[in-house]
Amino acid sequence: MPQLEVDGAALTYDDEGPRDGDGVPLVFIHGWTADRHRWDHQVAHFASKRRVIRLDLRGHGESTGAGARAVDELAQDVIALLDHLEVDRFVPVGHSMGGMISQTLALAHPERVERMVLVDSISRMTYSRGRGLLMAVSTLVPFKLFVAANIQRAFAPGYPRDEIRGYIKASAATPKEVVMTCYGAMRDFDVLDRVGEITAPTLLVHGFHDIQLPVSQMLRMAKAYPDAVVRIVDAGHELPVEKPAELTSTLDWFLTGRA
Repeated sequence: MPQLEVDGAALTYDDEGPRDGDGVPLVFIHGWTADRHRWDHQVAHFASKRRVIRLDLRGHGESTGAGARAVDELAQDVIALLDHLEVDRFVPVGHSMGGMISQTLALAHPERVERMVLVDSISRMTYSRGRGLLMAVSTLVPFKLFVAANIQRAFAPGYPRDEIRGYIKASAATPKEVVMTCYGAMRDFDVLDRVGEITAPTLLVHGFHDIQLPVSQMLRMAKAYPDAVVRIVDAGHELPVEKPAELTSTLDWFLTGRA
């Protein structure tokens, strides 16, 4: 797979689909401890008719590099890749932390973002007192247990345990420094007071059973967007792999201008 050197990191990426296809390129951005293959179903569908780009964020998947201490740093990596590929306008599709990156891109480069899709993502990390205490304590447990606890609760009840164990194993293979610095970057992320500046049509897709980033927080964000449509899906936080076909069809509906 091709790689791009950016600020001490080698970013692995895929660039597929026709250059003269329908619409501007789609840029798929995965979440915390995941990799670009979270989007396999969506890429397989869209790459037949338009240009599709996805990457492993620094320190994740097949990319190298230290973790990012701010979401802005990850957004800069994405822009560096798009500049390298000579992509001007695009549609970011971000899951969880990838949605935070997408919002950062839309705020920093509004002229380049044609539309935006946020999957199980929010604009500000907000905690109840009990949840905040739980998250603070979770960082004190052994690393593998910390990762396992977070990934386990990301799936809706009833999702196959064997598959969850596979995702836990893959997430735990992410270097500890990358996991913890990106975790801190997400906790510090807050653009809720600025999302009203994002005029690009935006699709907010969220799992009803998401307890990582609850629906109530997403709806609070949705109210602040000037041009947004919301879809709630019967899934947990890992919507791209829990309900891949449903997510793909929703994206298709939004991207073909029917939103």
